Amino acid sequence: MYVEQIFTGCLAEMAYYIESNGEAVIIDPLRETTPYIEKANSRGAKIKYVFLTHFHADFVSGHVDLAAKTGAKIVFGPNAKTTFDFHSGTDNEEFKVGDITLKLLHTPGHTMESSSYLLIDKNGKTPYIFTGDTLFIGDVGRPDLAVKSNLTQADLAGHLFDSLRNKIMTLPDNITVYPAHGAGSSCGKNMSSETFDTLGNQKNTNYALRADMIKEEFIKEVTTGLKTPPQYFPKNVGMNKGINKSYDEILTDGKIPLSVSEFKTLASNGALILDVRPTPTFIEEHIPNSLFIGLDGGFAPWVGALIEDINTPIILVVEEGKEEEAVTRLSRVGYDNTKGFLKGGISAWKSVGEETANVLSVSANEFADKLTEKTTVLDVRKDTEFFSEHVINGEVSNVPLDTSIGDLNDIENKEQYVHCAGGYRSVIAISILKAKGFHNLINVEGGFGAIKNEENIKTSEWVCSSEMA
Repeated sequence: MYVEQIFTGCLAEMAYYIESNGEAVIIDPLRETTPYIEKANSRGAKIKYVFLTHFHADFVSGHVDLAAKTGAKIVFGPNAKTTFDFHSGTDNEEFKVGDITLKLLHTPGHTMESSSYLLIDKNGKTPYIFTGDTLFIGDVGRPDLAVKSNLTQADLAGHLFDSLRNKIMTLPDNITVYPAHGAGSSCGKNMSSETFDTLGNQKNTNYALRADMIKEEFIKEVTTGLKTPPQYFPKNVGMNKGINKSYDEILTDGKIPLSVSEFKTLASNGALILDVRPTPTFIEEHIPNSLFIGLDGGFAPWVGALIEDINTPIILVVEEGKEEEAVTRLSRVGYDNTKGFLKGGISAWKSVGEETANVLSVSANEFADKLTEKTTVLDVRKDTEFFSEHVINGEVSNVPLDTSIGDLNDIENKEQYVHCAGGYRSVIAISILKAKGFHNLINVEGGFGAIKNEENIKTSEWVCSSEMA
């Protein structure tokens, strides 16, 4: 028996490769199929099943392509409805894979089709359970992503309570919990950076598994503090229920090298110029009105949060050799309409006399020297980050990149120093604002992490008093 967790950092996602006696299973695969097929081929195994724990919201799965290429059977839990052929599993149904068995446990709550897969080895022992978004390390799946007119988030939270208590917490304490996501994912509130743990330790440390917790308390705990999910989540769910453009076709279309003339024509016809180069490179020089979201940060989730039309044609400005990575990571969140990349990059753009722009950027020390009571500061961190600690010198406003940066009514069109936590989000925000006519923007390098080390800059923590509560 062989079990491998395949972690993808940008999405904080874990897929699983499981193999026994020449037969393999993939749980929750990403869009690209080649890594799974190559792994099975290298080990002399055939992929028999593609198991999905639920309809994912934060990425588009590659289950349809993978099944088509390998002959594997796609398996979902009860209540799943799709436009493609799949096996609708039933609670406690068992699937033989070589010398082992994978048992489907219907664990609704995060979604109604959510299921976990219990691995039973050839000796009848149960060393692992793959819990999808039902149980994370340190948290549980949020119960608001599958809300329908006849089903509230409280209803889903109630189902989740029952699933945890009746299906998972009854298993042996030494069983290893393998979830679908870790810290950084928007599918939960407080996930650990650890990617697996024993069930027994989770019972001791995970707030949602407290033995003395009653259902009403659980519902209140898991539904409190939920942020509005990113706008691309329901779109990804819809894609995961259907048949989409194949990954191979997406890659072929997206890797087309474009001349400056071809690039400009596509841009003039409505294609979005997306610059994915490293942050300092974009700051130094870029094509005017291009959107910056660098591959060196949380690329895919920020694309999904900020590019509202998932079908928009995209043309890339990318470092040489990074074209496939950019197209792949776009496709993982459903942005399948990349039309190519600028061949030769900025050098080619300038070689024919085209103009470039830059971002005015200062160090935290320079920012400290210029900061007065009249200085306007734009903090684009999340509101929770801002409330935790923020600059109090000057006229400071908090306009979070993830929820509010598009609301221009909250932003004055005058000189502003823009910062986030480390310098990535601030440049994204500046690229968005510059395209909308805001040009007096100055990036603070290193963000708040560098700012708070400057002695001349005052910061303040949010204080919650009884009067404010």
